[in-house]
Amino acid sequence: MSRKKKRARSQRKNEITKGIFTILEKEPSKSFNYKQIAAKLGIKETKDRNDLIKRLGQLKASDRILEVERGRYKKKPSLHTYFTGTVDLTTSGNAYVIIEDMEDDVFVPYNKLNKAFHGDSVEVFLKPKRNGKRPEGEIAKVLERRKKSYVGIVEKQKTFAFVRPSDPKMYTDIFVPIEKLKKAKDGDKVLVDLGDWPTDADSPYGEVTQILGKPGEHDTEIHSILAEYGLPYEFPYEVEQFAQKLDTSIKESEIANRRDMREILTFTIDPKDAKDFDDALSFQKLENGNYEVGIHIADVSHYVQPNTILEDEAYERATSVYLVDRVVPMLPEILSNNACSLRPNEEKYTFSAIFEMDEKAQLVNQWFGRTAINSDERFAYEEAQHIIETGEKKIPEEISIRDGAYVVSDDVVEAILIFDRLAKIMRQQRMDEGAISFDKIEVRFNLNEANEPESVYFKEAKDANKLIEEFMLLANRKVAEFIGKQKKTFVYRIHDEPDEEKLIALNGVISRFGHSINLKDRKSINTSLNKLLEDVKGKKEQNLVDTLAIRSMSKAIYTTENIGHYGLGFEYYTHFTSPIRRYPDVMVHRLLQHYLDGGKLPKPVQYEEKCKHSSDMELLTANAERDSTKYMQIKFMEDHRDKKFLGVISGVTEWGIYVEILENKCEGMVRIRDIRDDYYVFDERQFAIVGERYNRMYQLGDEVYVIVKDTDLVKRHLDFSLLGKKEKVTLE
Repeated sequence: MSRKKKRARSQRKNEITKGIFTILEKEPSKSFNYKQIAAKLGIKETKDRNDLIKRLGQLKASDRILEVERGRYKKKPSLHTYFTGTVDLTTSGNAYVIIEDMEDDVFVPYNKLNKAFHGDSVEVFLKPKRNGKRPEGEIAKVLERRKKSYVGIVEKQKTFAFVRPSDPKMYTDIFVPIEKLKKAKDGDKVLVDLGDWPTDADSPYGEVTQILGKPGEHDTEIHSILAEYGLPYEFPYEVEQFAQKLDTSIKESEIANRRDMREILTFTIDPKDAKDFDDALSFQKLENGNYEVGIHIADVSHYVQPNTILEDEAYERATSVYLVDRVVPMLPEILSNNACSLRPNEEKYTFSAIFEMDEKAQLVNQWFGRTAINSDERFAYEEAQHIIETGEKKIPEEISIRDGAYVVSDDVVEAILIFDRLAKIMRQQRMDEGAISFDKIEVRFNLNEANEPESVYFKEAKDANKLIEEFMLLANRKVAEFIGKQKKTFVYRIHDEPDEEKLIALNGVISRFGHSINLKDRKSINTSLNKLLEDVKGKKEQNLVDTLAIRSMSKAIYTTENIGHYGLGFEYYTHFTSPIRRYPDVMVHRLLQHYLDGGKLPKPVQYEEKCKHSSDMELLTANAERDSTKYMQIKFMEDHRDKKFLGVISGVTEWGIYVEILENKCEGMVRIRDIRDDYYVFDERQFAIVGERYNRMYQLGDEVYVIVKDTDLVKRHLDFSLLGKKEKVTLE
């Protein structure tokens, strides 16, 4: 279904829902069957009538209307209207309940939360609207807790203790009886499982399940980040044992069932500190002058079999987690760093997409299936980049990942240069077809042996990175297209169109820097977005604009319902190329092989559930990764308390301004109460705070000097003191 059709169906569903309630509420004492409702709504088409019947059933199942007799519906009699929704707690302590199919979120004041926490699924009843105000309600019942565990700090008494949660959206302490402290001491950081909250108790009860350590210590804080998101940092013993007992030897009998590509020139290009190599490229010239390009991916599904504890663990994790100082892998090390890692001069089982391409990067032929390879070389991106930039065979010692300088073969140099040329053609084709080029700056740290940050650097995507990206995109796209055009159940990576309101808001922000987006149509939006992202490169506002542009986009998710990938400009797209670190890629491999073997069509519902879980886990890990970067930024800034930094105002709120330091991208807050030269108020329209007495203004995008005021590794807060605007501060 196309995006437009899907959106139209959603809009039609909302119209039918509103129509049903309008009719039932107009005559609350009467009951109606679907034919009567259809007539009153002017519904004549069979498809729309079927949608009406389906919606009536859904509303009845969710207890929003009554079925007084078979097929006859009536308004639910109540002083209040009850709905089911999700709690979104604000920093003020009040909340909103987000209800599907309802245009406005329901405001719930703090004293009407009735023990509901952020993210909980609840039943809320609405009070009648007054004077056109937003809907307001009271939570009647907690249906399901979103979080069962919280990280916090122990405050121990003689016979009991409280755990003070680190989560700023958790508004209450947790009471822990002394016998359920698990030897935790006063001041320890712990993980506590939430129990009951008795009616007459001021706090919910809990039990300590893990002692994380002393607050502020490095491992304590990293483990706390994982625990806050329910992410593991080690494998259960039985999973490790199961993996260790796997037969990881390469057998000629298995290779006989695969396409043998061990003699073809093959190599990997990865970050210099990579430990797992899940993709490799092979290259050979064909007699007709074309090129055979192989994209070879670790065959994880050969080892991770359904209905095993290894499979269950991989599914639960769904993805590897890349924290600032470590990787928490989806698979045990015996697989992720050994059996499935395409290390040089080792025979490996792979799943491959092989393409015949001409000089202009046009596809002539394609093949998908299981293979065996033997990688000839392992390159770091810096080494491949040197070859691309110079065409030289000799890799200098200063960028070599081996011991000293070395020389590569002519065949490898030729292959890398041809790959680079083809990748640039494919990238330009994508841009011409409407893809959006997001190259957001990524902050990285050089750490010493004690995991202390010694310096900050920015990960930059050069031609070598883009070479790998283009061929991975090609494999992902063509695998999805191959199955998608057959209309078979499959796992897609989709990306919906951006929300128009978010784009309008983005336009308002970037106008402060002299930029704009043309919102006329999709082509205009994409063209002007690409121009914006190019125009801000190297400028003070780059990271801010990149971040806001990404936030204006919809989130990419996994699903069996394909609507294409807006950001990449692809009609079909999936994730095929990283099964060591992503569970959806494992599903894709299995489904692809299932269809290549002539297997029957599986039901989408079982895969849709796994897609949702994978999307949810991806979001959790992204948050954990962001928190670990924030933690290390604060740790870095602790050692720079006396230095004046130039930054750009990256956010403005009613309680202060956020400032991002230009030289290292660390972001902290200047609180309004700490700016003493005037009384400042938040001006939402101007994205600024304005002094009431002297009319001084600090606005989004202004360059200012700051100095570190306070660092808190436990709460992950970084506070600055404001020295003033760039033009008014001297550094002497």
